[in-house]
Amino acid sequence: MSDLTHFDRDGRPRMVDVSAKATTTRVAVACGFVSIPDELLARIAERAVAKGDIIAVAELAGIMGAKRTAELIPLCHPLGLDSVEVSICPSEGGLEVTATATTVARTGVEMEAMTAVAVACLTIYDMLKSAARDIRIERIELLEKSGGKSGTWRRG
Repeated sequence: MSDLTHFDRDGRPRMVDVSAKATTTRVAVACGFVSIPDELLARIAERAVAKGDIIAVAELAGIMGAKRTAELIPLCHPLGLDSVEVSICPSEGGLEVTATATTVARTGVEMEAMTAVAVACLTIYDMLKSAARDIRIERIELLEKSGGKSGTWRRG
């Protein structure tokens, strides 16, 4: 069976066996965007939103989400994360969310980086939903990964 097969011969789901892979430093960077009306974006910058410091809370939520990825994604290997950084920056039309996850392991940390971004984006949405209904979460994607046999990959 290939590494992409997640079912055994009887059709039951299985976790991919990574025991033969080399332990290497693995890093993944993911991003996402939360589209927010300009007037609300200005209030976020001034920390004048009823629920408080949206950016600080969402960054913390993203880190917490990365640490729980294996509990949320079926068949995802649990990893001891060495570092997770979540950064949220105002951008034209919304907030840009970026997460970097690092570990030394036999499998990559792409899911942890993307989970960090998704949870941070969902937190932003939750904290702002009473102020505006036209908020959108967009473009959660892997930007780059490194480590392991396949080496480094970067989105075009």
